[in-house]
Amino acid sequence: MGTTDTRLDLLRGSLPTRNHNARTVAALAANPGCARRGVMDAAGIDKTVLAARLGQATAYGQSPFAIVRGHAFEALVKADGGAGLRELLHDVLGVPPEAVADGEYAELGGELPEDAEQDKKRPGREERVARTRSALRRALEDARPGLCAILDHPLLPLDVSGTRAYLEPDAMACLIAGRLHVVEIKSFSVIDGGADPAKLASAARQAAVYVLALQQTMAELGHPPDVVSTDVVLVCPKDFSNQPTAALLDIRKELAVTRRRLARLARVDDLLAPLPAGLSFDLGEEAAPQAVADAVAAVPAAYIPGCLSTCELAYFCRAEARACQSGHGPGGLAGTLGTAIRGELGGIDDIGRALDLADGKCAPERGEEEIARVLRRAEALRREVLDDVAARRSAGLAGAVAAS
Repeated sequence: MGTTDTRLDLLRGSLPTRNHNARTVAALAANPGCARRGVMDAAGIDKTVLAARLGQATAYGQSPFAIVRGHAFEALVKADGGAGLRELLHDVLGVPPEAVADGEYAELGGELPEDAEQDKKRPGREERVARTRSALRRALEDARPGLCAILDHPLLPLDVSGTRAYLEPDAMACLIAGRLHVVEIKSFSVIDGGADPAKLASAARQAAVYVLALQQTMAELGHPPDVVSTDVVLVCPKDFSNQPTAALLDIRKELAVTRRRLARLARVDDLLAPLPAGLSFDLGEEAAPQAVADAVAAVPAAYIPGCLSTCELAYFCRAEARACQSGHGPGGLAGTLGTAIRGELGGIDDIGRALDLADGKCAPERGEEEIARVLRRAEALRREVLDDVAARRSAGLAGAVAAS
């Protein structure tokens, strides 16, 4: 076991593990500057348990009802060897029925047959990756028309900041009109042809991670990455029924953003290097929340408001960021105000210091002259507006008194 693996094991200790999935990769890519999330995801730590030990336990993720409903809907879509899914593919992709009517249906999710021996082991991740690649090779090398291979729960590897993540799309439809299509099955409804924009955006970000992983797999198999379509087949319940409907989701924008952000992620080795030797987040279930907080605080975070919808530790990190002071009075870190304002401040992370620069209470450091000038001008305009409002208010009160 390498040094990196040893340190990650020490950080995790006996905490429950949670492997990378499309949601976690998309969330990590959305905030590539957060070393805390990068380390914890690389170590496979279940952050829900850690948040509880910090005294910040919150309801996070899908409800049990939504999970059960999602599994039931997915089983409905894939019933009878994917017959219903083939009909949806025919409708949404606009290809002749014979183009999707037949072909292999490969179950790659690691499920054992009903008549399998009880002591038979389920396939491991690397075995499932190998089975996925074999199924892809069979589909790519089979040039017979009228065949559409459907891969049920394939497993795709993806390098994330120097560690290997394993991603499991709901399904893939192979070589329809010469392209591979990722299929995402979601349980949120499409009502009158429209869906919740937030849920739709989340699905697009997750699908972009799957498409990126599939493109990398294609390159490793010696095929051009553009054989993978950037039009993802999204399957959802129609209106208020359980009837499946499909639509194409263009994820080119999300794919470009995800690729760029993942490229910006620091390698795990670099994230671990400055951490104290012997650091562990597993201090036992009876450990005081402050002791756990001190351990977590040893890894720097980059909180932004978007973390509230993507990270289990968001409430802890927000409280930490708001309380952070650097000798310039209260205010906290600029990230609490959002990425747009943090970007406008030009690298000044402390809100209190930004306010002091605006008031002229402190001198700008080298390279901060321009943002200091902008802040002082903004402060002057603010005071001018407030003085004008106060003068108008005073004049109004004086007029009212005179009239009475």
